[in-house]
Amino acid sequence: MATKPILFNTQMVRAILDGRKSCTRRIVKPQWKECPNCKYVHNEYIYDNLAENVYCARCGYPLVPERRAPYQPGDILYVRETWERFECWNCEGDEKGNCPKEPKKSVLDKTCGCYMYRATDEISGDAKWHPSIHMPKEAARIWLKVTDVRVERLQEITADDIRNEGLSSAAVHCGDMEIALKEWEDLWNSTIKKSDLGRYDWNASPWVWVIEFERCEKMQEEHK
Repeated sequence: MATKPILFNTQMVRAILDGRKSCTRRIVKPQWKECPNCKYVHNEYIYDNLAENVYCARCGYPLVPERRAPYQPGDILYVRETWERFECWNCEGDEKGNCPKEPKKSVLDKTCGCYMYRATDEISGDAKWHPSIHMPKEAARIWLKVTDVRVERLQEITADDIRNEGLSSAAVHCGDMEIALKEWEDLWNSTIKKSDLGRYDWNASPWVWVIEFERCEKMQEEHK
């Protein structure tokens, strides 16, 4: 078991907090093209979680660890999200936040403060949100436990999978697969860099790691 960070955008953070998201898809990089042993151009693979391996569907040649999944069942993930930290003015007040009439000091205390998150909070003034990639581990408020990992083509996604990814439109709940797929396509493509469109977008149907998870408490050792 390992403890690792995972990034989610604001929309997906809200879906996790609402209990709507229990799965995420991450691109396999680099993509498989053919088996180095038998040169078979693959349409499918066999993924074994226990062996942490992917095998050629024709000859059985192991294709991992060069394509090892970024997360494994049992791993603990802390979510990095768009954030800000507000430092407090230390005026030596009491624990209830009451400031003395004549404070002994009034300085910005970097040891005091609180974190805020774009998914649920609002900020004003000169404050600016920080990108999720820069969020420190100590600021993490969402912790996840990986329950399953598999590999598949992006377009193999099902109606249930789309719901588990956090989409919650009427089309998704009613099972209108045509509209639900279009919504998922738009969401997926919005996460792909322009330079990677054509390689990793919906139409390309790249190989993806499907990572299922559940909410969990912050691990005890993380409190130390």
